[in-house]
Amino acid sequence: MVFDFLPKLPKPNLDDRDYEDLVKECLLRIPRYCPEWTNYNPSDPGVTVIELFAWLTDQMLSRLNQVPTRNYITFLELLGIRLQPPNPATTELTFYLVGNLPEAYTIVAGTEVATERTATQPAIIFTTDRPLTVGQPKIQHFLVGEDAPDIPQVLRDRFTNFWSMDNNGHWSGPELSLFSEIPQPGNCFYLVLDPDEPLEGNVIALTLKGQEATPTGINPNSPPRRWEAWNGNGWVPLLLNESDDETQGFSFSNIAQRGGNPVEGADVILHLPINFPVAHFTAYRGRWLRCTCTEPGGQQPAYSRSPRIVGLATVAIGGTVTATQCEIVEDELLGESNGDPGQTFQLQRNPVLARQEDEFLIVIPPGGLPQRWQEVNDFADSKPSDRHYTVDSMTGTLQFGPLVREAAQLKEATQLRARLQTGGSQPVLPATGTLEQQYGAIPSRGSSLRMSRYRTGGGAAGNVQAGILEILKTAVPYVASVTNHIRARDGSDGETLEQAAIRAPLMLRTRDRAVTPEDFETLAIRGGQGAVARAHCLRTTGKQAGTVRLLIVPQASLDGIQRGKGINPDSFTLTSALDQQILAYLDQRRLLGVQVLCSQPDYIGIAVQTEVALKPEYNNPVAQAQIQKQMLVALYQFFNPITGGADGNGWPLGQPAYPNDAIAVLQQFDALRYIGTLQLFELRRQEQSWVRLPPVPIVNPGPLGLICSWADSQARSQHLINFIQ
Repeated sequence: MVFDFLPKLPKPNLDDRDYEDLVKECLLRIPRYCPEWTNYNPSDPGVTVIELFAWLTDQMLSRLNQVPTRNYITFLELLGIRLQPPNPATTELTFYLVGNLPEAYTIVAGTEVATERTATQPAIIFTTDRPLTVGQPKIQHFLVGEDAPDIPQVLRDRFTNFWSMDNNGHWSGPELSLFSEIPQPGNCFYLVLDPDEPLEGNVIALTLKGQEATPTGINPNSPPRRWEAWNGNGWVPLLLNESDDETQGFSFSNIAQRGGNPVEGADVILHLPINFPVAHFTAYRGRWLRCTCTEPGGQQPAYSRSPRIVGLATVAIGGTVTATQCEIVEDELLGESNGDPGQTFQLQRNPVLARQEDEFLIVIPPGGLPQRWQEVNDFADSKPSDRHYTVDSMTGTLQFGPLVREAAQLKEATQLRARLQTGGSQPVLPATGTLEQQYGAIPSRGSSLRMSRYRTGGGAAGNVQAGILEILKTAVPYVASVTNHIRARDGSDGETLEQAAIRAPLMLRTRDRAVTPEDFETLAIRGGQGAVARAHCLRTTGKQAGTVRLLIVPQASLDGIQRGKGINPDSFTLTSALDQQILAYLDQRRLLGVQVLCSQPDYIGIAVQTEVALKPEYNNPVAQAQIQKQMLVALYQFFNPITGGADGNGWPLGQPAYPNDAIAVLQQFDALRYIGTLQLFELRRQEQSWVRLPPVPIVNPGPLGLICSWADSQARSQHLINFIQ
């Protein structure tokens, strides 16, 4: 391991002889020690032996002039640096019930769901973070508005004096228009659900009964409407797939084609947000849903008349809850204490994830009551009576405080300096002697040690794709199926020794306090525990005094680059869990009065399309396919927020991309003869999709933007390399 990042201070040269000097010195000593040896030419076997030992001696001299790596690692240990454990991936698991249950149903926390185990890959297990309650949704109000502002102001209640509700919570009545007579973009209707029902994260089936023979004039496969819910901060989408809307934009087209009657009703499957609070808008209180009429896309037609319904009902069919890649170990017996200081115990599973409030050590003295002990980072401030212990998260080693023997003069000298500074009399120091200092309490001999619970797992392998967490490891009644509709995020492997060595100078520079912009960037990366790849502290203006804004680039798997597919910008989305983790870490280290805000950069896509000619010896299909993949990998690696840029540390924030950048990447290949036409295409996000724009001479991401490239046939974002003769 070479620490090239360390400052190159002057070092003493203890022995400046090199290989050539050693060989010459040995040859000069031959006449003195072996005069009968007269032939010293390089082909002589004796000269070969001399050269071998000269090479070995040269290697020893090289080590003599260096500080061994072991010494540097010892310095890291003296600083209290430990290897950081893996960071677990997080996702959202959706449980679907076998049917509508008569009362609210709760799926307990700690439910395990895993991927399918194969012959080469073990199952990856996720555990739910909190209980999931599937409630009994009830519609209280049906409101309509002319527009769709963030905060509704003017609403009309369409249930009053028109519709009635039966005992099952189903509303019915005369024909009711969802939008204005000639629907305009922005027209919307609201459904206010019962505030007393626990509906956070629930999946509901909204049944709408349509009026017979009421065509709306839209394309049923692309209806111009949007379903949303209020999550406390804004309106978030609810419809995962268009196939979840069996009404097809309230047109009931499929029912009519099958010869059915829209009055029988069709369902719209809506996934309510996990954060789904009770809100009070105008005179109505409850949990809010809305459906908004939007502009039709492309050449699609708009609503020619308002859809009409004659009935409305809703039931809960499942729910969504956050989950973490981990396994929970409950009530593990560690052993018995022998009463010695510094004793250690080994947890059966490792690495150990960050401990939660209900994860602690229980010590049961002989004939005594159980005691709860406290975990600390180190024993520097532990008194002999403090029930403290440490846990190495990487190895799972639990340790109690040590007994340190030190010279008595050290303590007396400290007291002397204290008295001299305060003007006291000078004490008499003892000539010899030692003191014993116990740091932290030690469980009495024969005490039983138990770990209440801990979590193990983590790693980049947990960043699984959507739809593969389908194996229910814990038996849960009334659950028909489970899946993850979104990919897992923020999982990272444990810290390596090289990464810890790089972290040491940064730790000494910041001293665990956030003052300068570099401090905030360093601590934000450290607070992410491996889930943050980059952090940028933005400059503040006079109006933003006291506020520090950080742009966070989360860590992502690099497998897509090696496959020649790149990394989708959605993989760099800053999740709320990671945001809260970083803010909680910085909150303990920032100055008073400083407010920290985390956000993500503006990701701009780039697609390179070019023609290249290879040297004649590479003009065969096998070689061309291999070279093409290598070129694609190089382009995806260069135009990337983590591995891109000239230095390979990520594309610089706000830096534009030019055609010469792509040309420089391709010119690194020896097989290349020349480069023909090269074009750059810019990709911008529009709502939930990416749109490829016409070719441009420069792709400018803006001052807060980052360049990213990935392969997506639907968005046409992939790089294209065509071979010409």
